[in-house]
Order: sequence, then C-alpha cells, then structure tokens
Amino acid sequence: MNKFKGFTESESFTELPDSFFQNLLKDIDDAAELKVTLHFLWRVEHMEGPFRALSKMDFDVKVLGLSAEEIKLGLEKAVKRGSLLQVKKEAAVYFLLNSPRGRSAIQAIESGKWNPSTSTAPMERPNIFRLYEENIGPLTPLIADALKDAETTYSDEWIIDVIEIAVKNSKRNWKYCEAILKRWKEEGRHGQKNQRDARQSSERYTQSEFAEYLE
Repeated sequence: MNKFKGFTESESFTELPDSFFQNLLKDIDDAAELKVTLHFLWRVEHMEGPFRALSKMDFDVKVLGLSAEEIKLGLEKAVKRGSLLQVKKEAAVYFLLNSPRGRSAIQAIESGKWNPSTSTAPMERPNIFRLYEENIGPLTPLIADALKDAETTYSDEWIIDVIEIAVKNSKRNWKYCEAILKRWKEEGRHGQKNQRDARQSSERYTQSEFAEYLE
C-alpha cells in the first residue's frame, strides 16, 4: 500500500450530486464501477460548455489503478445501472451523466440535430491555487482563503489575467491582484460578468442550451 502524503492547501474541490450518496453509493459493490463513476464526476465538474462527456480514452488506467478491461466492465455496469448514459456517434462512443443536461444532449445527438464532434473540446477550469504558487509565491492559510473568496466572486479569466499583469509588472503579491479585481468589478471590464453571475446562470440551466437542436 502506498502511503498517502495528505491533502494540500492548493486543492480544488469537486461537487458531487446528493443522489450519489443517497441512492447510488449503497448499491455499488464493484470497485471498478465505483472508480469510473467517481472519475467521471470529477472530470466533468472541471469542464466548461454544454457538452460534458468522456470517451473510454479519458479513463486513464494509471490514474484509476484499473486495467483497460476493468474500466470497460466498470463503464458497462454504470450504464446498466443508469448513473451514466452512453451514446454512439459514428465511430465515437461518449459517456454522459444521466441528468437533464445529459439526457438533452443524448436526444440532440440521436436525432441527428447535433454533432458533438464539431463542438469545441471541453476545457478544464484552471486551478487558481496552483496558478498562484507558480507565478506569485507560496500559499499561506490566509492567501488560500482569499483565493477561495476570489474564485466565487470573479471569473477564471479575470483571475488568470490579473496574475499575468502582476507578473508582467513585477508586483507579485495578492493585494495588488485583488485591488485590480475590485476595480474591474466596480468600474466594469469589457462588459464581462463576474463569476457569481455566471454560477447563478448555470443553476438556472434548462434544456434551452440545446433548444436549437431540438426544435
């Protein structure tokens, strides 16, 4: 058994659906199914855009500690259970969460009104803690708390840009970054909305994201 060194101050966190703990966890008795389900939830939580899906190639044998055959069987069980959805489009096979978003995407793909292969590839959200450590300096508990607050208030794009500005101007401290962010929020910056507005919009998600494909 490899000894785990512990979690760090720079961790990002993954939200899991309540139904996973309330309904699924007690029924999943296969380690492969549990691992691929958790891996899926982690990966899609860090994706942006309406099409949040994975292919078999996205389930890394080294990360999961499973063989390719075990991953295949784990995915089959997750699909059979109904926690994940599977759809084939030409030679590609995609796995999606069995959620309103996932079911809407499946309907659009199967009806031929949407081709995921023409969509922009999902992007993973940057880890602002790692970004800070790599460009500004070591994390302290106070800085970590400040970064968490910033992540809920400002967009990822703003945080990335402001850190680049700090580096460019040799002002490698968070107070400098925070002052710019506050000014952008108060005075506006190219009409962009802050992260809180974006999250509220995502909570109001409906099938309208795929409406043009379902009409």
